[in-house]
Amino acid sequence: MTSSMTGFSCTEVQEGWGSLVWEVRSVNHRYLEPHFRLPEQVRDIEPAIRETIKKNLKRGKVECRLKLQMAESEQSITLNPTMLDKLADALVQIETVFPDSTGINPMDIMSWPGVQVTEETNLEPVKNSALSAFKAAVEQLTAMRRREGIELERFILVRMDNISEQVSALRSVLPTILQTQRERLLSRLDDVKQSLDADRLEQEMVILAQKLDVEEELDRLDTHIREVKRTFSGSSHAVGRRLDFLMQELNREANTLSSKSIDAGLTQTAVSIKVLIEQAREQVQNIQ
Repeated sequence: MTSSMTGFSCTEVQEGWGSLVWEVRSVNHRYLEPHFRLPEQVRDIEPAIRETIKKNLKRGKVECRLKLQMAESEQSITLNPTMLDKLADALVQIETVFPDSTGINPMDIMSWPGVQVTEETNLEPVKNSALSAFKAAVEQLTAMRRREGIELERFILVRMDNISEQVSALRSVLPTILQTQRERLLSRLDDVKQSLDADRLEQEMVILAQKLDVEEELDRLDTHIREVKRTFSGSSHAVGRRLDFLMQELNREANTLSSKSIDAGLTQTAVSIKVLIEQAREQVQNIQ
């Protein structure tokens, strides 16, 4: 299924420990280039979410941002008795040396390093929720990219059908165009052809016909169009680079067709084909 490279998704989780929000957006890029903005508390989940990106996306610049809000802790104040004993011994020694020292403020004791014991928050539930929410966000992003990819595929295939119509119409009138050019050339040579060798004149006409022959270009246009359709019908999700190459080949044949133009109608057809190819090429740049 064809996928675009542009998309956005957002997932949110509310739990007892707090809340988190994932924002994932992607834009066009030649390769897969993920960027992560994570809070320090859960920085170690980056390898896991990077692997999730690689499994689901093939191309695009992907920006992943996690907003984490932890709930306010309701833990009671816990003091370190060992540190309190050490401070008490130190205060006794100080009072022995400085008997006139003023009393100690209990708040100063509590602020001393190591007196208060802070229980570490268990971040495993937070990390697990973050990983699950990220997978959901990537699934949303992938679904959006596929929906847009379907529209891009439809747009490009319509242009390919339009080019096929132009090629078919040109094939039907090409013999008439060549005959008209032959008669026009003979008319111009009418005044001097008596002095020209008949065989030589016929050879020149054959050479001219070969130079003006665009059947090969028309055949290649048809071949490339069939290949574009075959690429879309394949099983691979990453078809953007192949389609970009085919657009280049289509444009090459259209340019050759234009350079061989011998008729205003053929010139107009070549221009129309080039416009259709350019419209398709612009949309191919958005395909994964």
